[in-house]
Amino acid sequence: MAKIERESMEYDVVIVGAGPAGLSAAIRLKQLDSDLNVVVLEKGSEVGAHILSGAVLDPSGLNALMPDWKSRGAPITVPVKKDNFLILGPAGSIRVPNFPMPPLMNNHGCYIVSMANVCRWMAEQAEALGVEIFPGMACSELVYGENGEVKGVVAGEFGLQKDGSQGPSYEPGMELHGKYVFLSEGVRGSLAKQVIAKYDLQAGKDVAKYGLGMKEIWEVKPENHSEGTVTHTMGWPLGSNAGGGSFVYHLDKNQVYVGFVVHLNYRNPHLFPYMEFQRFKHHPEIAKILKGGKRVAYGARAITEGGWQSIPKVVAPGVALLGCSAGLVNVPRIKGNHNAMLSGKAAAEAAFAAIKDNRSGDELTAYEIDLRTGPIAKDLKRVRNVKPLWSKFGLVTSLVLGGFDMWVANLTGWNPLGTIKHGKTDAAATEEASQHKVLEYPRPDGVLSFDRLTNVSFSATNHAEDEPCHLQLHDPSIPILVNLPKYAEPAQRYCPAGVYEVLRDEDGSNPRFQINAQNCVHCKTCDIKDPSQNINWQTPQGGEGPNYPNM
Repeated sequence: MAKIERESMEYDVVIVGAGPAGLSAAIRLKQLDSDLNVVVLEKGSEVGAHILSGAVLDPSGLNALMPDWKSRGAPITVPVKKDNFLILGPAGSIRVPNFPMPPLMNNHGCYIVSMANVCRWMAEQAEALGVEIFPGMACSELVYGENGEVKGVVAGEFGLQKDGSQGPSYEPGMELHGKYVFLSEGVRGSLAKQVIAKYDLQAGKDVAKYGLGMKEIWEVKPENHSEGTVTHTMGWPLGSNAGGGSFVYHLDKNQVYVGFVVHLNYRNPHLFPYMEFQRFKHHPEIAKILKGGKRVAYGARAITEGGWQSIPKVVAPGVALLGCSAGLVNVPRIKGNHNAMLSGKAAAEAAFAAIKDNRSGDELTAYEIDLRTGPIAKDLKRVRNVKPLWSKFGLVTSLVLGGFDMWVANLTGWNPLGTIKHGKTDAAATEEASQHKVLEYPRPDGVLSFDRLTNVSFSATNHAEDEPCHLQLHDPSIPILVNLPKYAEPAQRYCPAGVYEVLRDEDGSNPRFQINAQNCVHCKTCDIKDPSQNINWQTPQGGEGPNYPNM
């Protein structure tokens, strides 16, 4: 096949992903030097289209970046007024009082926001400073320099046909070169995954860990709405089947964010995370809020949960990992946006200093040092044992031990339990189906709970059907020959969008694996949880995937 000829454009810094990390980096670069050429490439159809987060925003990152964000009209207007923490049983709940919680768990001073809308606003601030932002531009390849450094990306390739050949409307895309490339693709980004593997950035670090977060936006009756109320739950319906919990955030305008997180290290391949979420909404504590309301949006995404010990080396020649590409979520707080912004700011400052010294294509060591010693480190080190304790000992023991460890770390900066390892990857944690019972789930009622395909229609997801499948199987025989007999093919259940099916003839014979790629909401769960590690999530053409309005 002939080498594709592409035009190229030169920038000082190329940023992949218009999330809070990438946009913070772009803004900080232009604050430091208005003459720097900075470009942000976003695979979503618009900025915010692929942003899904809880979200209760800790404003510390934004305060550091733009202290005057309030006067600039940021869409951050609903302060947290009430903080609830519940442990659910099948029919009732126990409220955990706030006073035993370490201060870092307090949400007062934080805001309930739509991160999609915060990112749209941040993009406006960046463009006003002269940053070029190109939505609908998926970055499909890395471009390497003569010395093996990352020197750019290929963006905007369109018109490939299903078999990978060039269609009649083929556009080769462009190479965008930078002195430095920032990857802020979110969780398990396809380019970040390549960089981590190529430069062995996970060496000496613990394994990466993840959760699956699913979210619906509801418009509820005014009498069921309590603006500024934040509720987190643990326990039912997951019980001992999996770690995880929920969030219910009361925004303004009678809107409520209802979310559910399942840790992806669950052992039973029969577990159906999406149906656990749907069942959760029938709990009396939740149903009373949603009764008479309507769901207006749905989405899902993976969440980084490894924390401090799982953060890879975040720099390699010419490239840096930002935000969720580096895994900067504080798991017990269910917050990562503030650290994403701080990482963008720190990477920008390191790149600015390097460019000022006429450097390019080297490792931004100053960013690595800042991340390991600065405010991000302070935030994540204190909570580093909560997730591995939960995984090893379950909910109750982890609450006691994790709370003790966080309290001491909060008071002294020292974790008495040291650093506990996570153990297996989430894929390797999956056990054979024969070792576990099949889990039965109630049928969705269409009022509080919904089937997957109906809910996916509320994510406004769209992919062209005649392009190459962006969900690639390393070995197409594995789903039926290995995963089906060994694990009851869990892709049918772990995907929150109904992408994967096992089809059979009417008599139950001739099983075959079907990928409905057009349903994909870009959560990356399949890339993480598949027990055979047989699925590779690649970015599809730019502008495709979900179109979240105000997630």
